[in-house]
Amino acid sequence: MTEVIISADIRAWLSKQIQSSDFSVIQLAGDASARRYYRVIEGEKTWVLMCWEPFQAETYPFISVQRHFASCEVQVPEVVAIGESLGVLLLEDLGDLTLERKFWESSQQEASEGFYIKTLNELIKIHDRASNSSLKSSASVSRFDVEKFLWEMNYAKEHLLLGLLKLNLSESVATELQNSFQDFCTTLANEPTVICHRDFHSRNVMIKRDKVIIIDFQDARLGPAQYDLVSLFKDSYVDMSDSFAEKLMDYYLQNSNIRQQKNFSEERFFQIYELQSLQRCFKACGSFASFMNTRQDRRYLKYLTPTLKRVMKSLTHFPQHSVLNNILLDAGALEKNYETLP
Repeated sequence: MTEVIISADIRAWLSKQIQSSDFSVIQLAGDASARRYYRVIEGEKTWVLMCWEPFQAETYPFISVQRHFASCEVQVPEVVAIGESLGVLLLEDLGDLTLERKFWESSQQEASEGFYIKTLNELIKIHDRASNSSLKSSASVSRFDVEKFLWEMNYAKEHLLLGLLKLNLSESVATELQNSFQDFCTTLANEPTVICHRDFHSRNVMIKRDKVIIIDFQDARLGPAQYDLVSLFKDSYVDMSDSFAEKLMDYYLQNSNIRQQKNFSEERFFQIYELQSLQRCFKACGSFASFMNTRQDRRYLKYLTPTLKRVMKSLTHFPQHSVLNNILLDAGALEKNYETLP
């Protein structure tokens, strides 16, 4: 590990917060965003420094949602100090062990079941407690409406279909595809809502002393419960079997309040789950492609094929949306070796 140089202003701010000038700063691997993360080390004590851009604490989504979730006993990192004008937060250090790493530790997926159950318990707190809490946050007022779902679909179209695959869609096919997007995005937007984490996959669940802690929650918003369930059970970073996912889904259905939603039916629930899988996984493909298109970041290309397979599998449930299936088949999207693209 190599110590990095941070600005004098941030170093002075850190020195004041931890009451020491004798510390080192190591850069950590970042997430898919523009935020930067560092580990601050002072003797045997450590913290994580998150750097972005100047903000106002009262309206900053990370702080707003962190307080909301913490009040509902969701396990989230402690905010140690806030540096608004510098655009920094000093956070509890959760270590480096993620749910993703725990999943891959054993050749038997079910060896990670205990940690997935703990993860679902935190998700249930978000969906049930946070959604009904008297304390509100940015997650309580933003939502997955038709416009937001459509934005995600068009982002994926731009970066995957038109960008990475370099497709030239005819006017009639483009219109048919847009009508398909509009149709299923409208269906999803009309579903009952809970507060969704929005990026609830195995890299956003940390494990510290056998406790799971949820991170990267600043984009939380109202949406279908299935959005987070798809993110976890059809996670691009692990290869969860259908049988394991079904077992975990049963746990969620039995222990959450989802069945108390008005006019709830399991048939409808699973229909929307598959439709949400189509939308969420296609959106993920768009994100992976965009990292390559916009900043030549090739690290996520290896996740495209397995995620596209999930999209295609969900499409088999919805013949009325075959236009996307046909586009992907005609482009040979499943046969491409994305990691070797120039």
